[in-house]
Amino acid sequence: MVVRIVIADDHPVVRAGLRALLEAAEGIEVVGEAGDPDRAVELAASCDPELVLMDLQFGQDTTGADATRRIRALEPAPYVLVLTNYDTDGDILGAVEAGASGYLLKDAPPAELIAAVRAAAAGQSALAPAIAARLLERMRSPQVNLSAREIEVLRLVADGASNGQVARTLHITDATVKSHLVHVFSKLGVSSRTAAVSAARGLGVLR
Repeated sequence: MVVRIVIADDHPVVRAGLRALLEAAEGIEVVGEAGDPDRAVELAASCDPELVLMDLQFGQDTTGADATRRIRALEPAPYVLVLTNYDTDGDILGAVEAGASGYLLKDAPPAELIAAVRAAAAGQSALAPAIAARLLERMRSPQVNLSAREIEVLRLVADGASNGQVARTLHITDATVKSHLVHVFSKLGVSSRTAAVSAARGLGVLR
């Protein structure tokens, strides 16, 4: 069986390198390339791939995790393997909760990437060892176990967004934003937005 893949990354050189690597492997065919999340979803719907290789950051508001959630809602739904430079808890948790089957860093050896592609396309979990270790550590540290939405709120706060701006971006109410921040403050043992951002960065929750 040939594994059909869509590559989603905003850097043309990265896409070209990944295409060359993947197409040199037996039984893998690259059927599309996307430079932004919306195009990735379009190709996932139109090219009938088994797998989308997804970056997380595209230099815009919509992220790879957003695209992953939309791709996994398709019928039939291709699997998604995240390939990124980022390994914070927030990035990992956001991608996994969005439905990604695997999570690799871009410095992974080629053989590891090919193996992960085959595993993810077959519906198996494909987490880099370091990522799996981070998730296990996170499970053992419930006191800093922020939800994906709480991390989204905190990330926007770190970018300087007001409660109103956070609410509009996430399509939730101001009261819900305040509720999320109360929970964040409690979990991190802080009493201000600045302290929450600092603590989250210190714990590796935010970049």
